[in-house]
Amino acid sequence: MPLEHLHSALAELLGEARLAQVALPGTALHLWLLDPANLDRPFSREETQRVLDTPPYWSFCWASGLALARFIAQHPYWVQGKRVLDFGAGSGVAGIAAARAGAACVVACDLDPIALEACRANAALNRVTLEYRDNAFSAGDSFDLASFDLIVAADVLYDRENLPLLAAFLKRAPQALVADSRIRDLSHPCYTRLAHLQAMTLPDLAEPEAFRQVSLYHGQRP
Repeated sequence: MPLEHLHSALAELLGEARLAQVALPGTALHLWLLDPANLDRPFSREETQRVLDTPPYWSFCWASGLALARFIAQHPYWVQGKRVLDFGAGSGVAGIAAARAGAACVVACDLDPIALEACRANAALNRVTLEYRDNAFSAGDSFDLASFDLIVAADVLYDRENLPLLAAFLKRAPQALVADSRIRDLSHPCYTRLAHLQAMTLPDLAEPEAFRQVSLYHGQRP
């Protein structure tokens, strides 16, 4: 069962760590996330190193993902009837929001196979159907360049070396919605800031207030 595998993956990093069903504030969604009780203790040096080496990012709902999911729920016309790719899906929160909002098809894409298992578990929890890919841009894959109407992505610009993804998105789909709490000075000829949103990471990591300020960018193929 996917959930059992997720618990095993967490236990390899943090001993007795478990997932818990968490209601996402401002949405009708629930996710399997790291139980906050697992953060109320000091980590050993070995645990800290394991988490740094293999961060279980799929066990968190990051602020940008939550903000993007809320935006989709509040503005469903962005996804209704469309084929949507959730790039760097993590927990799958943005893709699940798109499916709930009426997307015709949602593909969750993540290089981490454990993240894709988390997407499956969270899709089942929210009673939606997703498709799954580990690479959206590989040559010769089953999706042609016209496969998607919209790409959604959250927190993929944490490293400025990832900025070329912005152009890659618009080769794969005519439009993209990109949410990020770390890049606020984005300058790209095909992207404009659509909204300034607020959200927090769950479970709460006591991140600086600046990381709760999320910029949402709209990209459009020229």
